[in-house]
Amino acid sequence: MTARAVTLLAVGRMKPGPERALYEHYAERLRPAPVVVEIPEARGSAAEIRRREGAALLAALPAGAVAVALDLGGEAPGSEGFAALLDRWAGTGKPLAFLVGGAEGLDPGVLARADHRIALGPMTWPHFLVRGLLAEQLYRAQAIRRNHPYHRAWRPG
Repeated sequence: MTARAVTLLAVGRMKPGPERALYEHYAERLRPAPVVVEIPEARGSAAEIRRREGAALLAALPAGAVAVALDLGGEAPGSEGFAALLDRWAGTGKPLAFLVGGAEGLDPGVLARADHRIALGPMTWPHFLVRGLLAEQLYRAQAIRRNHPYHRAWRPG
């Protein structure tokens, strides 16, 4: 099976700086590299921002994609579990897209459309930092699948 590029749909335009450098550090190691689609940040009340950004995220979602929302309320698999989920999603033959909300989070409509919800742990992370954390976990999952020593599974829990 040929590897397909993962799409990262994310609210906000990332500017040069440490968050972008972190994302690029891991994204450039991925084969194929993720496709990033940046959604403009909306204005208005918190609910209106979520609604507008949510509509834009859903409009940019590739047709038939397995949609994975990065959401604090989602399951928080370990790295091996995440690698197994990626294998399962790749096995569907559908495009894979991760949805990252802005400062106000994801709209309930986006969460309802999502096929899966994943949390990067119980802490809240800045939405620009989430891109780097996700890219690192995608790289780690790639290393796990290839038996590369980057991931140290022997580390005690």
